[in-house]
Amino acid sequence: MLGSGWLFLFGVLAAAGLLFTMVFFIIMFSDLECDYINPIDLCNKLNQFVLPEMGAHAFLTLCFLLSGQWTALFLNLPLVAFNVQKIMNKNHMYDATEIFRTLGGHKKECFIKLGFYLVSFFYYLY
Repeated sequence: MLGSGWLFLFGVLAAAGLLFTMVFFIIMFSDLECDYINPIDLCNKLNQFVLPEMGAHAFLTLCFLLSGQWTALFLNLPLVAFNVQKIMNKNHMYDATEIFRTLGGHKKECFIKLGFYLVSFFYYLY
């Protein structure tokens, strides 16, 4: 029981970090919409966080798998599968030439991930 307590503490901290990452993404997309930043700078700034965000979430899910926390594992598996599918299709990085055309979808994805990480944060806290 003591190990699962530390795992969920790590989960709370990881979810908080992932929450801040998604807020950063949403702010950057809003800056692009308001023309405060150009598409090349946006993609250069965000692309360096895409794989670490996916990797941190996958690592947290792996920790839940190895510790036998099945509810937390099944809560996280759909997003891990979505991230793996994006990587397999080579659709995980932002492209400066297509960002305006796909901006609505990227913002929607970030808001969904933000909601997911918020729910996860409070589940791990509980």
